[in-house]
Amino acid sequence: MCDQGYQGNPYLAQGCQALYYAYTGISQRMKILFFFISMSARIPINALVIAQCFGNCTNLPGKFLCLCPKGTSGDPYTRNGCVAPHDLDTGLIIGLGAGSGEMLLVLVIGSIFVIRIIQRRRKKRMRLWFFKQNRGQLLQQQMCQRADIAERMILPLEQLEKATNNFDKARELGGGGHGTVYKGILSSLHVVAIKKSKIVIQREIDEFINETEVPLLVYEFISNGTLHNHLHMKASLSLSWKDRLRIAVEISKALSYLHSLASTPIIHRDVKSPNILLDDNLTVKLSDFGASRYVPIDQTGMDTTVQGTFGYLDPMYHSTGHLTEKSDVYSFGVILIELLTRKKPVSYRSPQGHSLVYHFVSLLSEGNLTRILDPQVLKEGGGEVVDIALLAKMCVKAISKDRPTMRQVEIMLESIHAAKEYASSDDMTDESEDGYISRNDLSVGGKSEDVASHQ
Repeated sequence: MCDQGYQGNPYLAQGCQALYYAYTGISQRMKILFFFISMSARIPINALVIAQCFGNCTNLPGKFLCLCPKGTSGDPYTRNGCVAPHDLDTGLIIGLGAGSGEMLLVLVIGSIFVIRIIQRRRKKRMRLWFFKQNRGQLLQQQMCQRADIAERMILPLEQLEKATNNFDKARELGGGGHGTVYKGILSSLHVVAIKKSKIVIQREIDEFINETEVPLLVYEFISNGTLHNHLHMKASLSLSWKDRLRIAVEISKALSYLHSLASTPIIHRDVKSPNILLDDNLTVKLSDFGASRYVPIDQTGMDTTVQGTFGYLDPMYHSTGHLTEKSDVYSFGVILIELLTRKKPVSYRSPQGHSLVYHFVSLLSEGNLTRILDPQVLKEGGGEVVDIALLAKMCVKAISKDRPTMRQVEIMLESIHAAKEYASSDDMTDESEDGYISRNDLSVGGKSEDVASHQ
Protein backbone atom coordinates (compact mmCIF):
# COMPACT_ATOMS: atom_id res chain seq x y z
CA MET A 1 0.00 0.00 0.00
CA CYS A 2 1.05 3.60 -0.57
CA ASP A 3 1.95 5.59 2.56
CA GLN A 4 -0.56 7.93 4.10
CA GLY A 5 -0.88 11.06 2.03
CA TYR A 6 0.10 9.25 -1.17
CA GLN A 7 -1.90 7.54 -3.89
CA GLY A 8 -1.01 5.46 -6.92
CA ASN A 9 0.50 2.05 -7.78
CA PRO A 10 2.81 0.78 -4.99
CA TYR A 11 4.16 -1.96 -7.29
CA LEU A 12 5.86 0.55 -9.58
CA ALA A 13 8.93 2.64 -8.92
CA GLN A 14 7.78 6.12 -7.95
CA GLY A 15 4.24 4.84 -8.40
CA CYS A 16 2.99 6.45 -5.18
CA GLN A 17 2.52 10.20 -5.61
CA ALA A 18 1.72 12.82 -3.01
CA LEU A 19 -1.89 13.92 -2.88
CA TYR A 20 -1.16 17.35 -1.40
CA TYR A 21 0.63 20.23 -3.06
CA ALA A 22 0.64 23.75 -1.75
CA TYR A 23 1.87 26.82 -3.56
CA THR A 24 1.52 30.53 -3.07
CA GLY A 25 -1.02 31.22 -5.84
CA ILE A 26 -1.54 28.84 -8.71
CA SER A 27 -0.67 30.09 -12.16
CA GLN A 28 -1.84 28.65 -15.43
CA ARG A 29 1.57 26.99 -15.80
CA MET A 30 1.20 25.26 -12.42
CA LYS A 31 -2.26 24.04 -13.34
CA ILE A 32 -0.79 22.42 -16.46
CA LEU A 33 1.97 20.89 -14.34
CA PHE A 34 -0.52 19.35 -11.93
CA PHE A 35 -2.45 17.99 -14.89
CA PHE A 36 0.62 16.12 -16.15
CA ILE A 37 1.45 14.91 -12.63
CA SER A 38 -2.00 13.43 -12.26
CA MET A 39 -1.84 11.86 -15.72
CA SER A 40 1.62 10.31 -15.21
CA ALA A 41 0.71 8.97 -11.77
CA ARG A 42 -2.72 7.89 -13.02
CA ILE A 43 -4.31 9.89 -10.24
CA PRO A 44 -7.66 11.54 -11.05
CA ILE A 45 -7.37 15.31 -11.12
CA ASN A 46 -10.16 15.64 -8.56
CA ALA A 47 -8.13 13.44 -6.20
CA LEU A 48 -5.34 16.01 -6.00
CA VAL A 49 -5.66 18.51 -3.20
CA ILE A 50 -4.13 21.70 -4.60
CA ALA A 51 -4.00 24.39 -1.97
CA GLN A 52 -3.24 28.06 -2.43
CA CYS A 53 -1.15 29.18 0.53
CA PHE A 54 -0.86 32.93 1.05
CA GLY A 55 1.39 32.55 4.13
CA ASN A 56 4.60 30.58 4.67
CA CYS A 57 4.19 27.33 2.73
CA THR A 58 6.25 24.18 3.31
CA ASN A 59 5.69 20.96 1.37
CA LEU A 60 6.33 17.82 3.43
CA PRO A 61 6.22 14.16 2.37
CA GLY A 62 2.53 13.44 1.74
CA LYS A 63 1.42 16.73 3.24
CA PHE A 64 2.18 20.43 3.45
CA LEU A 65 2.34 23.12 6.08
CA CYS A 66 0.84 26.61 5.58
CA LEU A 67 1.23 29.19 8.35
CA CYS A 68 0.76 32.93 8.69
CA PRO A 69 4.03 34.92 8.86
CA LYS A 70 5.39 35.77 12.29
CA GLY A 71 3.56 38.68 13.91
CA THR A 72 0.35 38.05 12.01
CA SER A 73 -2.61 35.80 12.43
CA GLY A 74 -5.66 34.75 10.50
CA ASP A 75 -6.36 32.50 7.53
CA PRO A 76 -3.21 31.74 5.47
CA TYR A 77 -5.31 30.05 2.76
CA THR A 78 -7.09 33.33 1.90
CA ARG A 79 -5.51 36.24 0.06
CA ASN A 80 -4.79 38.98 2.66
CA GLY A 81 -6.08 36.57 5.27
CA CYS A 82 -3.06 37.07 7.55
CA VAL A 83 -3.21 40.41 9.33
CA ALA A 84 -1.47 42.20 12.19
CA PRO A 85 -3.45 42.56 15.46
CA HIS A 86 -4.15 46.26 14.89
CA ASP A 87 -5.62 45.48 11.43
CA LEU A 88 -8.15 42.98 12.79
CA ASP A 89 -10.88 45.57 13.34
CA THR A 90 -10.38 47.00 9.85
CA GLY A 91 -10.36 43.51 8.39
CA LEU A 92 -13.58 42.68 10.17
CA ILE A 93 -15.22 45.78 8.72
CA ILE A 94 -13.96 44.97 5.22
CA GLY A 95 -15.14 41.38 5.58
CA LEU A 96 -18.57 42.44 6.70
CA GLY A 97 -18.76 44.92 3.81
CA ALA A 98 -17.73 42.31 1.29
CA GLY A 99 -20.15 39.81 2.77
CA SER A 100 -22.98 42.34 2.74
CA GLY A 101 -22.23 43.20 -0.90
CA GLU A 102 -22.31 39.55 -1.88
CA MET A 103 -25.54 39.04 0.07
CA LEU A 104 -27.08 42.10 -1.58
CA LEU A 105 -26.09 40.77 -5.02
CA VAL A 106 -27.65 37.40 -4.22
CA LEU A 107 -30.82 39.12 -3.02
CA VAL A 108 -31.06 41.27 -6.16
CA ILE A 109 -30.51 38.33 -8.52
CA GLY A 110 -32.93 36.20 -6.54
CA SER A 111 -35.55 38.94 -6.53
CA ILE A 112 -35.30 39.37 -10.30
CA PHE A 113 -35.67 35.62 -10.77
CA VAL A 114 -38.72 35.45 -8.48
CA ILE A 115 -40.33 38.49 -10.12
CA ARG A 116 -39.94 36.93 -13.56
CA ILE A 117 -41.55 33.71 -12.36
CA ILE A 118 -44.45 35.68 -10.86
CA GLN A 119 -44.86 37.70 -14.06
CA ARG A 120 -44.92 34.57 -16.22
CA ARG A 121 -47.52 32.97 -13.99
CA ARG A 122 -49.59 36.15 -13.92
CA LYS A 123 -49.38 36.44 -17.71
CA LYS A 124 -50.50 32.83 -18.05
CA ARG A 125 -53.45 33.43 -15.70
CA MET A 126 -54.40 36.61 -17.54
CA ARG A 127 -54.34 34.83 -20.90
CA LEU A 128 -56.57 32.12 -19.52
CA TRP A 129 -58.94 34.74 -18.10
CA PHE A 130 -59.05 36.63 -21.39
CA PHE A 131 -59.62 33.35 -23.23
CA LYS A 132 -62.64 32.58 -21.07
CA GLN A 133 -63.90 36.17 -21.24
CA ASN A 134 -63.94 36.14 -25.03
CA ARG A 135 -65.79 32.83 -25.32
CA GLY A 136 -62.66 30.85 -26.11
CA GLN A 137 -64.07 27.78 -24.41
CA LEU A 138 -67.15 27.99 -26.63
CA LEU A 139 -64.86 28.12 -29.64
CA GLN A 140 -62.99 25.06 -28.40
CA GLN A 141 -66.27 23.16 -28.08
CA GLN A 142 -67.17 24.08 -31.64
CA MET A 143 -63.73 23.01 -32.84
CA CYS A 144 -64.22 19.57 -31.34
CA GLN A 145 -67.02 19.09 -33.85
CA ARG A 146 -64.78 20.16 -36.75
CA ALA A 147 -61.42 18.48 -36.28
CA ASP A 148 -60.35 19.48 -39.80
CA ILE A 149 -60.21 23.18 -38.88
CA ALA A 150 -59.31 22.93 -35.21
CA GLU A 151 -55.59 23.56 -35.72
CA ARG A 152 -56.27 26.79 -37.62
CA MET A 153 -58.80 28.35 -35.25
CA ILE A 154 -56.59 29.37 -32.33
CA LEU A 155 -53.06 30.71 -32.82
CA PRO A 156 -50.61 31.71 -30.07
CA LEU A 157 -49.63 35.35 -29.72
CA GLU A 158 -45.98 34.53 -30.36
CA GLN A 159 -46.85 33.11 -33.78
CA LEU A 160 -48.82 36.23 -34.71
CA GLU A 161 -45.97 38.48 -33.57
CA LYS A 162 -43.57 36.52 -35.74
CA ALA A 163 -45.99 36.60 -38.68
CA THR A 164 -46.17 40.41 -38.56
CA ASN A 165 -42.53 41.05 -37.62
CA ASN A 166 -43.74 42.14 -34.19
CA PHE A 167 -46.55 44.23 -35.70
CA ASP A 168 -44.19 46.25 -37.85
CA LYS A 169 -45.74 49.47 -39.14
CA ALA A 170 -44.59 48.49 -42.64
CA ARG A 171 -47.03 45.55 -42.43
CA GLU A 172 -50.10 47.74 -41.82
CA LEU A 173 -52.90 47.24 -44.34
CA GLY A 174 -55.26 49.81 -42.87
CA GLY A 175 -57.31 50.54 -39.83
CA GLY A 176 -60.35 52.16 -38.35
CA GLY A 177 -61.97 53.10 -35.09
CA HIS A 178 -61.69 49.61 -33.66
CA GLY A 179 -58.20 48.56 -34.62
CA THR A 180 -55.34 48.21 -37.07
CA VAL A 181 -55.04 45.43 -39.66
CA TYR A 182 -51.64 43.92 -40.44
CA LYS A 183 -50.51 41.60 -43.20
CA GLY A 184 -49.04 38.44 -41.73
CA ILE A 185 -47.28 35.36 -43.08
CA LEU A 186 -47.77 32.28 -40.91
CA SER A 187 -45.20 29.52 -40.54
CA SER A 188 -47.32 27.51 -42.98
CA LEU A 189 -46.67 30.34 -45.52
CA HIS A 190 -50.37 31.24 -45.54
CA VAL A 191 -50.92 34.98 -45.95
CA VAL A 192 -53.47 36.36 -43.47
CA ALA A 193 -54.85 39.67 -42.26
CA ILE A 194 -54.44 40.14 -38.50
CA LYS A 195 -56.56 42.72 -36.72
CA LYS A 196 -55.18 44.16 -33.51
CA SER A 197 -57.89 46.07 -31.69
CA LYS A 198 -57.39 49.33 -29.86
CA ILE A 199 -59.85 49.29 -26.98
CA VAL A 200 -61.70 47.02 -24.62
CA ILE A 201 -65.44 47.56 -24.43
CA GLN A 202 -66.37 45.29 -21.53
CA ARG A 203 -70.07 45.90 -21.94
CA GLU A 204 -70.01 44.71 -25.52
CA ILE A 205 -67.77 41.74 -24.68
CA ASP A 206 -70.46 40.56 -22.27
CA GLU A 207 -73.13 40.83 -24.95
CA PHE A 208 -71.28 39.70 -28.05
CA ILE A 209 -67.88 38.48 -29.17
CA ASN A 210 -66.76 41.92 -30.32
CA GLU A 211 -63.29 42.88 -31.51
CA THR A 212 -61.28 44.09 -28.52
CA GLU A 213 -57.64 44.43 -27.64
CA VAL A 214 -57.84 41.08 -25.88
CA PRO A 215 -58.11 38.77 -28.90
CA LEU A 216 -56.23 39.33 -32.13
CA LEU A 217 -58.49 38.32 -35.00
CA VAL A 218 -56.98 36.44 -37.94
CA TYR A 219 -58.79 36.75 -41.25
CA GLU A 220 -58.42 35.35 -44.71
CA PHE A 221 -56.21 37.76 -46.63
CA ILE A 222 -58.24 39.32 -49.45
CA SER A 223 -55.85 40.52 -52.11
CA ASN A 224 -58.22 42.47 -54.38
CA GLY A 225 -58.96 45.35 -52.03
CA THR A 226 -62.31 46.87 -51.18
CA LEU A 227 -65.38 47.83 -53.18
CA HIS A 228 -64.59 51.45 -52.28
CA ASN A 229 -61.15 51.21 -53.89
CA HIS A 230 -62.57 49.76 -57.11
CA LEU A 231 -65.37 52.30 -57.43
CA HIS A 232 -63.34 55.38 -56.63
CA MET A 233 -60.16 54.78 -58.58
CA LYS A 234 -59.02 57.63 -60.83
CA ALA A 235 -59.51 55.61 -64.04
CA SER A 236 -62.58 56.43 -66.12
CA LEU A 237 -63.73 52.80 -66.09
CA SER A 238 -64.36 50.84 -62.94
CA LEU A 239 -66.17 47.58 -62.24
CA SER A 240 -68.47 46.49 -65.04
CA TRP A 241 -72.18 46.95 -64.48
CA LYS A 242 -72.59 43.18 -64.57
CA ASP A 243 -70.11 42.80 -61.71
CA ARG A 244 -71.71 45.64 -59.75
CA LEU A 245 -75.11 43.99 -59.96
CA ARG A 246 -73.73 40.64 -58.84
CA ILE A 247 -71.83 42.31 -55.98
CA ALA A 248 -75.06 43.99 -54.83
CA VAL A 249 -76.78 40.57 -54.75
CA GLU A 250 -73.93 39.02 -52.72
CA ILE A 251 -73.92 41.85 -50.17
CA SER A 252 -77.68 41.50 -49.73
CA LYS A 253 -77.30 37.75 -49.17
CA ALA A 254 -74.66 38.33 -46.47
CA LEU A 255 -76.79 40.88 -44.61
CA SER A 256 -79.93 38.79 -45.02
CA TYR A 257 -78.10 35.88 -43.44
CA LEU A 258 -77.05 37.98 -40.45
CA HIS A 259 -80.58 39.31 -39.93
CA SER A 260 -82.63 36.18 -40.63
CA LEU A 261 -80.62 32.96 -40.70
CA ALA A 262 -77.97 33.35 -37.99
CA SER A 263 -78.79 31.56 -34.73
CA THR A 264 -78.93 34.98 -33.09
CA PRO A 265 -79.83 37.94 -35.35
CA ILE A 266 -76.91 40.31 -35.84
CA ILE A 267 -76.94 43.96 -36.93
CA HIS A 268 -73.70 44.90 -38.66
CA ARG A 269 -74.07 48.63 -37.88
CA ASP A 270 -71.27 49.81 -40.19
CA VAL A 271 -72.22 48.67 -43.70
CA LYS A 272 -70.18 50.69 -46.21
CA SER A 273 -68.09 50.11 -49.32
CA PRO A 274 -64.72 50.16 -47.45
CA ASN A 275 -66.00 47.15 -45.47
CA ILE A 276 -66.87 45.16 -48.59
CA LEU A 277 -63.79 43.14 -49.56
CA LEU A 278 -63.37 41.52 -52.97
CA ASP A 279 -61.26 38.43 -53.62
CA ASP A 280 -59.48 37.47 -56.84
CA ASN A 281 -62.81 36.54 -58.42
CA LEU A 282 -64.48 39.74 -57.16
CA THR A 283 -66.53 37.66 -54.75
CA VAL A 284 -67.87 39.67 -51.80
CA LYS A 285 -66.50 39.24 -48.27
CA LEU A 286 -68.39 41.33 -45.71
CA SER A 287 -65.90 42.49 -43.06
CA ASP A 288 -65.37 44.60 -39.94
CA PHE A 289 -67.84 43.48 -37.30
CA GLY A 290 -66.32 45.74 -34.68
CA ALA A 291 -69.54 47.71 -34.23
CA SER A 292 -71.95 44.82 -34.73
CA ARG A 293 -74.61 43.95 -32.15
CA TYR A 294 -76.82 40.96 -31.70
CA VAL A 295 -80.54 41.41 -31.18
CA PRO A 296 -82.34 39.07 -28.77
CA ILE A 297 -84.94 37.03 -30.61
CA ASP A 298 -87.78 38.51 -28.55
CA GLN A 299 -86.77 42.10 -29.45
CA THR A 300 -86.99 44.14 -32.63
CA GLY A 301 -84.20 46.57 -31.73
CA MET A 302 -82.28 48.20 -28.92
CA ASP A 303 -81.27 51.61 -27.64
CA THR A 304 -77.53 52.06 -27.87
CA THR A 305 -74.77 54.59 -28.39
CA VAL A 306 -74.85 55.70 -32.01
CA GLN A 307 -72.06 54.20 -34.12
CA GLY A 308 -71.50 54.16 -37.86
CA THR A 309 -70.04 56.19 -40.71
CA PHE A 310 -71.39 59.54 -41.80
CA GLY A 311 -72.99 59.29 -45.23
CA TYR A 312 -74.06 55.67 -44.64
CA LEU A 313 -75.60 56.21 -41.20
CA ASP A 314 -79.36 55.71 -40.80
CA PRO A 315 -80.76 59.18 -39.95
CA MET A 316 -83.54 57.72 -37.78
CA TYR A 317 -81.04 55.69 -35.75
CA HIS A 318 -78.85 58.81 -35.51
CA SER A 319 -81.68 60.92 -34.11
CA THR A 320 -83.24 58.36 -31.74
CA GLY A 321 -80.39 56.03 -30.81
CA HIS A 322 -82.75 53.10 -31.46
CA LEU A 323 -80.93 50.46 -33.49
CA THR A 324 -82.87 48.01 -35.69
CA GLU A 325 -82.13 45.78 -38.66
CA LYS A 326 -83.56 48.52 -40.88
CA SER A 327 -80.46 50.59 -40.06
CA ASP A 328 -78.40 48.11 -42.09
CA VAL A 329 -81.04 48.31 -44.84
CA TYR A 330 -80.53 52.07 -45.07
CA SER A 331 -76.74 51.67 -45.30
CA PHE A 332 -77.16 49.04 -47.99
CA GLY A 333 -79.39 51.44 -49.95
CA VAL A 334 -76.54 53.97 -49.85
CA ILE A 335 -74.19 51.33 -51.29
CA LEU A 336 -76.66 50.73 -54.15
CA ILE A 337 -76.58 54.48 -54.90
CA GLU A 338 -72.78 54.38 -54.74
CA LEU A 339 -72.72 51.49 -57.23
CA LEU A 340 -74.98 53.45 -59.60
CA THR A 341 -73.19 56.82 -59.37
CA ARG A 342 -69.55 56.19 -58.34
CA LYS A 343 -69.97 59.12 -55.93
CA LYS A 344 -68.56 59.04 -52.38
CA PRO A 345 -71.40 59.17 -49.82
CA VAL A 346 -69.13 60.58 -47.13
CA SER A 347 -67.93 63.65 -49.02
CA TYR A 348 -70.44 64.24 -51.84
CA ARG A 349 -72.35 67.51 -51.93
CA SER A 350 -74.66 68.65 -54.71
CA PRO A 351 -74.43 72.21 -56.09
CA GLN A 352 -77.20 73.06 -53.62
CA GLY A 353 -75.22 71.49 -50.75
CA HIS A 354 -77.38 68.36 -50.44
CA SER A 355 -76.13 64.90 -49.54
CA LEU A 356 -75.73 62.12 -52.11
CA VAL A 357 -78.87 60.31 -50.90
CA TYR A 358 -81.05 63.42 -51.04
CA HIS A 359 -79.75 64.51 -54.45
CA PHE A 360 -80.13 60.99 -55.89
CA VAL A 361 -83.73 60.58 -54.69
CA SER A 362 -84.61 64.08 -55.91
CA LEU A 363 -83.31 63.42 -59.43
CA LEU A 364 -85.00 60.01 -59.52
CA SER A 365 -88.34 61.58 -58.56
CA GLU A 366 -87.92 64.30 -61.19
CA GLY A 367 -87.10 61.76 -63.90
CA ASN A 368 -83.56 63.16 -64.27
CA LEU A 369 -81.67 60.10 -63.01
CA THR A 370 -79.21 60.20 -65.92
CA ARG A 371 -77.74 63.43 -64.52
CA ILE A 372 -76.12 61.57 -61.62
CA LEU A 373 -75.56 58.04 -62.96
CA ASP A 374 -72.04 56.84 -63.72
CA PRO A 375 -71.53 57.07 -67.53
CA GLN A 376 -70.29 53.48 -67.50
CA VAL A 377 -73.60 52.36 -65.97
CA LEU A 378 -75.54 54.32 -68.60
CA LYS A 379 -73.55 52.60 -71.33
CA GLU A 380 -73.54 49.03 -69.99
CA GLY A 381 -76.83 48.87 -68.09
CA GLY A 382 -80.38 48.38 -69.30
CA GLY A 383 -83.79 48.73 -67.74
CA GLU A 384 -82.54 47.00 -64.59
CA VAL A 385 -80.66 50.18 -63.71
CA VAL A 386 -83.98 51.89 -62.97
CA ASP A 387 -85.10 48.88 -60.95
CA ILE A 388 -81.98 49.12 -58.79
CA ALA A 389 -82.49 52.87 -58.40
CA LEU A 390 -86.07 52.37 -57.22
CA LEU A 391 -84.97 49.65 -54.81
CA ALA A 392 -82.29 51.98 -53.42
CA LYS A 393 -84.94 54.65 -52.92
CA MET A 394 -87.05 52.20 -50.90
CA CYS A 395 -84.07 51.26 -48.73
CA VAL A 396 -83.20 54.87 -47.80
CA LYS A 397 -86.66 56.00 -46.78
CA ALA A 398 -86.48 58.26 -43.74
CA ILE A 399 -88.96 56.21 -41.66
CA SER A 400 -87.40 52.84 -40.88
CA LYS A 401 -90.68 50.89 -40.90
CA ASP A 402 -91.25 51.99 -44.51
CA ARG A 403 -88.07 50.23 -45.64
CA PRO A 404 -88.09 46.60 -46.81
CA THR A 405 -86.28 43.89 -44.83
CA MET A 406 -82.96 42.61 -46.08
CA ARG A 407 -84.64 39.33 -46.98
CA GLN A 408 -87.10 41.19 -49.19
CA VAL A 409 -84.25 43.19 -50.70
CA GLU A 410 -82.36 39.97 -51.42
CA ILE A 411 -85.36 38.46 -53.21
CA MET A 412 -85.92 41.58 -55.32
CA LEU A 413 -82.24 41.82 -56.27
CA GLU A 414 -82.08 38.17 -57.23
CA SER A 415 -85.12 38.67 -59.44
CA ILE A 416 -83.56 41.71 -61.13
CA HIS A 417 -80.25 39.89 -61.56
CA ALA A 418 -81.94 36.82 -63.01
CA ALA A 419 -83.88 38.99 -65.46
CA LYS A 420 -80.65 40.69 -66.49
CA GLU A 421 -78.97 37.34 -67.07
CA TYR A 422 -81.97 36.14 -69.07
CA ALA A 423 -82.04 39.34 -71.12
CA SER A 424 -78.36 38.88 -71.91
CA SER A 425 -78.81 35.31 -73.16
CA ASP A 426 -79.13 34.39 -76.80
CA ASP A 427 -82.70 33.23 -76.21
CA MET A 428 -83.87 36.77 -75.50
CA THR A 429 -85.32 38.47 -78.59
CA ASP A 430 -84.75 42.14 -79.26
CA GLU A 431 -88.50 42.77 -79.05
CA SER A 432 -88.92 41.27 -75.61
CA GLU A 433 -85.84 43.07 -74.35
CA ASP A 434 -87.12 46.41 -75.59
CA GLY A 435 -90.44 45.71 -73.94
CA TYR A 436 -88.73 44.93 -70.64
CA ILE A 437 -86.75 48.17 -70.64
CA SER A 438 -89.72 50.33 -71.61
CA ARG A 439 -91.91 48.86 -68.88
CA ASN A 440 -89.30 49.65 -66.25
CA ASP A 441 -88.64 53.10 -67.67
CA LEU A 442 -92.30 53.93 -67.08
CA SER A 443 -91.80 53.41 -63.36
CA VAL A 444 -89.43 56.35 -63.01
CA GLY A 445 -90.82 59.02 -60.73
CA GLY A 446 -92.06 59.39 -57.19
CA LYS A 447 -93.97 61.51 -54.75
CA SER A 448 -92.51 64.75 -53.55
CA GLU A 449 -92.82 63.72 -49.91
CA ASP A 450 -90.34 60.86 -50.52
CA VAL A 451 -87.79 63.44 -51.60
CA ALA A 452 -88.58 65.82 -48.78
CA SER A 453 -87.98 63.06 -46.25
CA HIS A 454 -84.26 63.08 -47.15
CA GLN A 455 -83.77 66.83 -46.66
